[in-house]
Parts: sequence; C-alpha cells; structure tokens
Amino acid sequence: MSGLPENLKYANSHEWAHLEDDNVVRVGITGFAQEQLGDLVYIELPELGRKIKAQEQCAVVESVKTASDIFSPVAGEIVAVNLALADTPEQVNSDPYGAWLFCVKADDLSGLESLMDANAYQTMIEQ
Repeated sequence: MSGLPENLKYANSHEWAHLEDDNVVRVGITGFAQEQLGDLVYIELPELGRKIKAQEQCAVVESVKTASDIFSPVAGEIVAVNLALADTPEQVNSDPYGAWLFCVKADDLSGLESLMDANAYQTMIEQ
C-alpha cells in the first residue's frame, strides 16, 4: 500500500488524525484498516458532546467480516460526527482519508506527539 497522506498522523490501532483549527482533531481509519476489514456495513459514531480520554474506545466500524473498535488519539470533547456515514458506511472503503468519522476538540494535543508520521506507519504495516 502506498500513497499515505503526509499531512496526517497515524496510530498503532490504524486511525488517522488531522489537526485542524482551534485544537480540533479530525479522525478516521486508514486505508490499510479498511482493506483488512473489508466492505463496511455499519458505523457506530460517538455522541456529540461526549468527553473522551486519549486512547479511549469511542466508535465501532462493522464489516462483513468483523467489527473493530475505533480509539480517539487525544482527550477532549466530540464536537462533530460524520452523519453521512450512517447511511453510506462504504464511503470509508472508497475514500478512507476523505471519509472522516468524528472530530475531537482536544484538551491537550500531546496525544498527537505519540502518533506516527506516514513513513513510520508505512513501515509498521509492512512488517
């Protein structure tokens, strides 16, 4: 797999994170993750306003093969969810880096420092 966006950070658990304005972090799953899961059929998104801790499970994606927990890379409050995915979860399969799942208004951005850049993530998934 190649073509990982260089402007994103990547978690060991296969989420990507993008820092936006006002300490908002947009989160989705990687192309590698959606390939491993197969065709997504359902996505359970977190509730708006929910307070979460870094590395806390806050969403679930289900495919024809399995279900997988999604973790937040940072602590904060859920300020947006991609409601379009409720009706069309397959958007994640066709555009994993465009079909974000949720946004967190981060209390602290230090969680992003522990994430990998594109090169480190590529090395991890190749092992």
